[in-house]
Formats: sequence, structure tokens, C-alpha cells
Amino acid sequence: MRTSLFITCYNDTLFPETGRAVVRLLERLGVEVEFRPAQTCCGQMHANTGFRAEAFSQAKGFVKLYADAESVVIPSSSCVAMIRDQYPGLIDALGNEALARDFKALLPRVFELSEYLVDKLGVEDVGAYFPHRVAYHASCHGLRALHLGERPFRLLKKVRGLDLASLDNLDRCCGFGGTFSVKNAEVSSAMLTAKLQDVMSTRAEFCTALDNSCLMHLGGALHREFAAMRTIHMAEILASTESSPAEALA
Repeated sequence: MRTSLFITCYNDTLFPETGRAVVRLLERLGVEVEFRPAQTCCGQMHANTGFRAEAFSQAKGFVKLYADAESVVIPSSSCVAMIRDQYPGLIDALGNEALARDFKALLPRVFELSEYLVDKLGVEDVGAYFPHRVAYHASCHGLRALHLGERPFRLLKKVRGLDLASLDNLDRCCGFGGTFSVKNAEVSSAMLTAKLQDVMSTRAEFCTALDNSCLMHLGGALHREFAAMRTIHMAEILASTESSPAEALA
């Protein structure tokens, strides 16, 4: 089985360890992973802030780049939600029938990481080892747009040594929302404060999620509170083994 990794510009720029973890994880499961260097941004920040021309360009580029891919795996529910929710309208507006056909054919082959593992590979126990207490934050896009449901929990519960903490108000937003946190900083900070109380009350060693954007927001708040808890993308937990622990533990 072969898949193409769309790492996302956010991860590539700020969290390269997530991409490395995805590759280690999938290769351990027997998947051949390819990386297409021409990839750029999914266009979400452009679309959400009114830069339609740039969003059109990113959508076209994504479809053309991956039109022949066996599948595409993306360690970001936010970017997958952009592709599923906003690309259809963008591509329809372009009026390019060939592009629309290619996108319709490609869309069922685009997966968020937990979807790819559980739905495509049919795997829940990925052979991971992570002997720590962990709280899982369900990002808004994963929860409300992709409806990931129990997939992340099913994966985490199979990790040897992991103590999964119960997080109150699981559906509560962390307040990041991309440019929302910049345009509405005071509201975003208030939402973050409420979320942080829930996260810290778990007394977990790590807070994990499927979106590094949320984890960056939460991680910054934890740092300012001098909290011992750290953030880690779920891909890094799932890639961790006894012989090759997560980079966050190095």
C-alpha cells in the first residue's frame, strides 16, 4: 500500500517532528510513504480571510498535484476540513469541468491520520508504547467537521503504557481558530483560559490532539503558567516505541 503525505505548511514550518513521526508510523505498518515537494498550503487561511484568488490557486494546485495519488494522508483535521468543506465551492466557482471531475475522484482518497489508520488500514493497535498520562483535546474541525468520533480514543487506548485521562467539556473550543485568535484576541484568550482549566485538571503529563495549531495555542498557555504538562501531536505518540521513543522525550 502506498500513500502520499501532505504535511501541511503549518507542520512543515513549525512542527517538523510531526511529519517524521507520521512517516515512521506508517512505514512500521507496511505503508510506502511518498512526499511530493511541490506541495504548498491548503489555502485555508486565505479562504477564511477573503483572499479568494489565492485560495483558488491553492485548491487547484492540490488537486493537480495529487490527482494520481493512491491516497493522501494529512496529520491535520483542520486542513482536511478545508479540503472537504471549502474546496467544493471554490472549484465549482472556477467552472473548470475537468478540475471538478479530478477533485470528485480525489476526495474519497484524502484522509486525516486517524481516519487513515482506522478506516483505510483497519488498524487500532499500531504497536506504540508511551508510558505517560495523556489528555486528548478534540479540535473543533476534527469533532464538528470530520466527525472523527471515537477513532482517536480507540487508537490511544491501544497504546501500551498510556494512561488516558478523561477531559471535561471535550467539545469546548481552545479558542485558536487560526486568524480568529488574532482578530478576536480577547475572546480567544477567554476561551483558552476556560479550556486550560479543563486540561490542567486532568493532571496529565501530556496534552495531545490531531492539530498542532490547537496544541501551539494550549502549549503557549501552559508555558506561561509554568505548568509541567507538555503538548504532543498524536502522531508522535503513535509512532513512539520502547526502542524509539517520541522526540518529545529526548
